[in-house]
Amino acid sequence: MSINLNSEYPAKKMIEHFAEELFEFLFPILKGKNNLPFDDVEKLQDLKNQLNYLIFPQLNKSGLTINEIVKSFFVELPIIYEELKTDATQILESDPAANSCDEIYMAYPGFYAVSIYRFAHSLGKLKVKLLPRVITEFAHSKTGIDIHPEAKIGKSFFIDHGTGVVIGQTAIIGDRVKIFQGVTLGALSVEKTFANLKRHPTIEENVVIYSGATILGGETIIGKNTVIGGNVWVTESVPANSLVYHKSDTRIRTKQEQITIIDFSI
Repeated sequence: MSINLNSEYPAKKMIEHFAEELFEFLFPILKGKNNLPFDDVEKLQDLKNQLNYLIFPQLNKSGLTINEIVKSFFVELPIIYEELKTDATQILESDPAANSCDEIYMAYPGFYAVSIYRFAHSLGKLKVKLLPRVITEFAHSKTGIDIHPEAKIGKSFFIDHGTGVVIGQTAIIGDRVKIFQGVTLGALSVEKTFANLKRHPTIEENVVIYSGATILGGETIIGKNTVIGGNVWVTESVPANSLVYHKSDTRIRTKQEQITIIDFSI
């Protein structure tokens, strides 16, 4: 890609390009290759050069030099890679529709979104500004999954289906958590004065959250080994080993039964 040396900030497309190439570098199967990612020394250097350009002085709030940030990120990249392989293994072991890790790398939007989040979170820890948000919003646009780069997410994380998932800035998620589509881990209030407070819930390890559930509030803790059923609304803490569900009044009748207008509801 061409570089505009007169620009104050890197072009958004260049940041998105870097994220895509980083994902493809870690999972060469996406380009029909079967080599180990870190064997491609030439591509690794190219990615380092791209990141070196993208971290403009205005985006660096760490006190480190740009070269130090780039070095630190790529030192951590093998650790991120191992975390992502653990995420993929969790998907393979828990999703009956998954046939292989290669299928997960190539076809699972939840895995893609979590991968981009882990890249962005690493850059955020190095106090790089703007890039983490652009990268995660790029994944959001592709998958419908919105993960703030400052959220803290543990190992073996699985977003199934994924469309409509929202994970807020101060959310904390433990190990081996599974989330389905339409889940929101959000704040009770969006007032600007709460910007430096913990506004989003904590999800402890081994929790399953089914589709459409909404969990709100910085003091809300979902205890370990809990199952949150679909379409529930939770604004207070739930003890460990709980089952939280919404009791619906859905009724089923045969077509032969007469249905009066007064009984018909949606």
